[in-house]
Amino acid sequence: MLTVRILNEAFTLHPSGGVFWEGKSLLLISDVHLGKVSHFRKFGAAVPRKAVHRNYILLDGILRHFQPFQLCFLGDLFHSSLNKEWGLFENWVAKTPAKISLVSGNHDIIAPEKFSALGIDLFEELILGEFLLTHHPNTREGFFNFCGHIHPAVKLQGFGRQRLKLPCFFKTQNQFILPAFGEFTGNHTVTPKKEDEIFVIVENEVVKI
Repeated sequence: MLTVRILNEAFTLHPSGGVFWEGKSLLLISDVHLGKVSHFRKFGAAVPRKAVHRNYILLDGILRHFQPFQLCFLGDLFHSSLNKEWGLFENWVAKTPAKISLVSGNHDIIAPEKFSALGIDLFEELILGEFLLTHHPNTREGFFNFCGHIHPAVKLQGFGRQRLKLPCFFKTQNQFILPAFGEFTGNHTVTPKKEDEIFVIVENEVVKI
């Protein structure tokens, strides 16, 4: 893991893709895309059934590590409409002690009432002091933005022409984009500028490059 300071606050980057805001005991996770495996299997994709449970194993692991008071999903918690994975999610929420909130993303099309019934608060965006939490990247004067949506990754090239594409945390002057947390998600290659900061996830570590 690796800790960065932003506006005098400490944020710890976890190799699963989550960010823990120490001062608020708040865990930020983006783009889990629950239900995507069942959605693809429904339409004939040869995705192993056991992949359904992998996201919950990752979620349980990061929650055990940080034991946050609050958990905020920065959008695209579910990939599509209701499917049989909703029951798994209900059971997971019931045994999760953290207070859960969701900043809605473009894939979050399940009725808000379903989340409310589980005690999950829904928001279009959240403002916490000088920090703006959204799903889509948002530039707003006077705020530092935490967001997702992009599924950032970078391409690295070695001396022997080896090439790697690695998921990453992508920090610019006033924005921090989280990688996709979900196991069954794609990613988008970003092109950083000289002043940007990149933290790649490789071999269960977070490394600044």
